[in-house]
Amino acid sequence: MDRPEPTNSEIAAAAALLFEAGALRALHRTGWSYDGIPDAETVAEHSHRTAAIGPVLAVMEGADPARTALLCTYHDLHETRLGDQTPVTRRYVTTADPRKVTADQVSGAHPAVQAMLGAAVEEFETGQSPEAVCARDADKLDCLLRALEYRAVGYPTGGKIERCRTALATDSARRLADAAIAMDPAQWQHTLLGTPAAP
Repeated sequence: MDRPEPTNSEIAAAAALLFEAGALRALHRTGWSYDGIPDAETVAEHSHRTAAIGPVLAVMEGADPARTALLCTYHDLHETRLGDQTPVTRRYVTTADPRKVTADQVSGAHPAVQAMLGAAVEEFETGQSPEAVCARDADKLDCLLRALEYRAVGYPTGGKIERCRTALATDSARRLADAAIAMDPAQWQHTLLGTPAAP
């Protein structure tokens, strides 16, 4: 099937979108500040591990790992324009639908780019497909893992571990969460190096 060659303006719009995605490197996840954690992880860091978790969950659940990774990769791209809204701020502030933000973000790009990103965000936000369920669980599981990491170095995590565990929808995510809760976050290093884990 022949696809029309992107115009120069469509290429420029895609390039601008990629610069915009890079802005997530400087956007810190705001919820951790409520727990007194300075310089918390960025949205880009969160999105990276969410994209690593998603395919693992997908293969455990019999879903498409590549599709799940795509949904995870773009699930927070809209935060370049809305910021990182927490459950606390969402009690008081109504923000734009991520689907509308995405449509604006890709409006000048090639129609294939618009369709790909629009469909990915729609699928994640609707949360009905097996891949979206896995991607949404990956999002929560990354938060749980990060809370365990912060707790391991002495920060309080304000019940985030328990809240994230409760929010998980798939059996595989719950089993991964339980395994993570039972281990030292640095266990992978101790196993590799043959050293005992810290008490």
